Amino acid sequence: MIPLLIAGHGTTDPEGATQFRQFVKRVAGRVEVPVAGGFIELSPPPLAEAVTELVHGGARRLAAVPLMLVAAGHAKGDIPAALARERARHPGLSTVYGRPLGPHPTVLALLRQRLAEAGAGPDSTVLLVGRGSTDPDANAEVAKVARLLAETTDVAGVEYAFVSLAPPDTAAGLERCRRLGARDLVVLPYFLFTGVLPRRVAEQARRFDAAVRVAEVLGDGDSLADLVIERYHEALAGDIRMNCDTCVYRVALPGHGHRVGAAQTPHEHPDDHDHGHFPPSGPAGVHRSA
Repeated sequence: MIPLLIAGHGTTDPEGATQFRQFVKRVAGRVEVPVAGGFIELSPPPLAEAVTELVHGGARRLAAVPLMLVAAGHAKGDIPAALARERARHPGLSTVYGRPLGPHPTVLALLRQRLAEAGAGPDSTVLLVGRGSTDPDANAEVAKVARLLAETTDVAGVEYAFVSLAPPDTAAGLERCRRLGARDLVVLPYFLFTGVLPRRVAEQARRFDAAVRVAEVLGDGDSLADLVIERYHEALAGDIRMNCDTCVYRVALPGHGHRVGAAQTPHEHPDDHDHGHFPPSGPAGVHRSA
C-alpha cells in the first residue's frame, strides 16, 4: 500500500490549522492506506514530520497531494522542493506528486452550496475572492472558477477579486459589482478552511458595506476528502494533467521571463531545524516521480 501524504500551506490561525488536521483524519478514514498530513510553513506539524511518520511505518514510496485550490508557487515549486529535500533525508524514498484540487465539479458544487447557505438568489451578484498570487496562471484559475460559477449558478452574475498580491482587492471588486448594477451582494471566499486571509476577506467586505453577506469557506467534508483521494489515485496512475501552457516556470510570459526554470527551495518551517542542510531543488513546475 502506497501511503498518501497531504501537503498543506499552513496558517498562523489555530482554528484553520485544526481544521486541516481534522480533514487529514477524515481522509484517513475513507481510504485503506496510511495517511499523514503536514504544512510547508507556519503551522505544526511540518511536512518533514509527516513524511518521517510514514517512513517509520515502512513506506518507501509516497503519493503526495497538495491541498490547495490553485496551482501557484506553493504547488509548483515549494512542495516539490520540500519533497526533494525529504528524498535526500530518507535515502531510497521515492515520491509521486498529484495536482491541486482546481475547479473540479466537487469544488464548484461546494461553492454553490455555500452561496445557497448565505442566501444568494437570482438577484444576487457574487464576488469570488481568492488568495491572490504573483503567478498570473494561478490568478487566471480564480477568474475561471468565477466564470464557471456564473454559467452554472442561478445568480445575477459572478465577479472575482483577491485578498492579497493581485488586483482587484475585495473593496475594488465590490465597487465594480455596484457599478455594474448589483442590488444584492454576496462575497464568496475561495478558501478551503478558515484562517487569517478568509477572516480578512470578511472584514474588508463588511467595511465596504455592512449589508454585504459573506459566505463560509469550503470547509471539512466527505466530498472534499473524496476529491483528495481522487487526486491520490491520479498520481499513482501517472495521470497528472497539470496546466503547463501558461506556467511562469515553463513559459516566458511577458514580465515573467526571469522565472523560467528557476530553482526552488522549500519554505523554512519553524518546527523543522534541518532545513538549511539541503541544497535547492531543480526547476519549479516540474511534476514528476523521483
